[in-house]
Amino acid sequence: MLTGIHFLLTYTCNFACDHCFLHCSPEARGTFTLDQVKTTLKEAKKTGTVSSVFFEGGEPLLYFPLLVESIRLAKKAGFSTGMVTNAYPAHCQADAALWLKPLKDAGLDFLSISNDSFHYGDNTENPAATALMAARQLELNTSSICIEQPIVEQPELETPPEDAAEDETGKGAPVVGGGARFRGRAAEKLVGGLPRRPLACLKSCPDEDLAAPSRVHVDAYGHVHLCQGISMGNMWETPLSKLIAEYRPDTHPVAGPLLKGGPAALAAALDFSPAKEDSGGYVDECHLCYAVRKAALNLLPGILVPPQVYGIANP
Repeated sequence: MLTGIHFLLTYTCNFACDHCFLHCSPEARGTFTLDQVKTTLKEAKKTGTVSSVFFEGGEPLLYFPLLVESIRLAKKAGFSTGMVTNAYPAHCQADAALWLKPLKDAGLDFLSISNDSFHYGDNTENPAATALMAARQLELNTSSICIEQPIVEQPELETPPEDAAEDETGKGAPVVGGGARFRGRAAEKLVGGLPRRPLACLKSCPDEDLAAPSRVHVDAYGHVHLCQGISMGNMWETPLSKLIAEYRPDTHPVAGPLLKGGPAALAAALDFSPAKEDSGGYVDECHLCYAVRKAALNLLPGILVPPQVYGIANP
């Protein structure tokens, strides 16, 4: 049951992190207008099931007045509210409080702050840490998101089983830690030197419940993301509440194959051929799924969108 709407308030970001699966950057385009936020909140209310709204990016603080008003409107509509930020303006606690207090006053219930080496290197006294302290002083519920460079936590077996290519359990497969999802820019920047698994092994989607999603991401272009870059439809063409009510996962051209047999099944359905550099396999399910989808962009217009998520400038 769908309970959460996550606004990709903007794709613009003051960072261009290697692990970003949306390819966000200072040059990225695509920001909600206030009227679009209002329309989306009204449609979310019509579902009768959505109870929470998050505002993310990109970096939502880049559009601070829009963010504050969006939180206020969401709270007024009866939703619990949250946001994700890298806290870049928090040069000191006083500065952090300057923007945190209006957010709290507008009705912000939860604050999630990205604080890791991708954003601030090895500097532990950084804006994210400062904002975290300021938020706690304001008694604002908060937590940190810490994504680190990929590390091999469990190496691949030296002698894999003869039927490894057909192994569905993943036993003995390499385990890569750090928290990065190998899609978007991460699939291009972070996979080098990591162990690979055969395409045929990757038969599930471990991160998303595509059959009954509990949350979707929405962007200013109207795309309603089941997973970032996989749309169930465009809410500017078909109202969000109707899209959600009429979603049929088994017949969706991407969700359907993923549910039946994961990225391996999607690759077969879209007649995918691995690139030369991926002849040794893929780091994980996300890595393969992203590679398949990027290769099939022209085959599924309106579904594999927007170009931004695949590293292509939005028109």
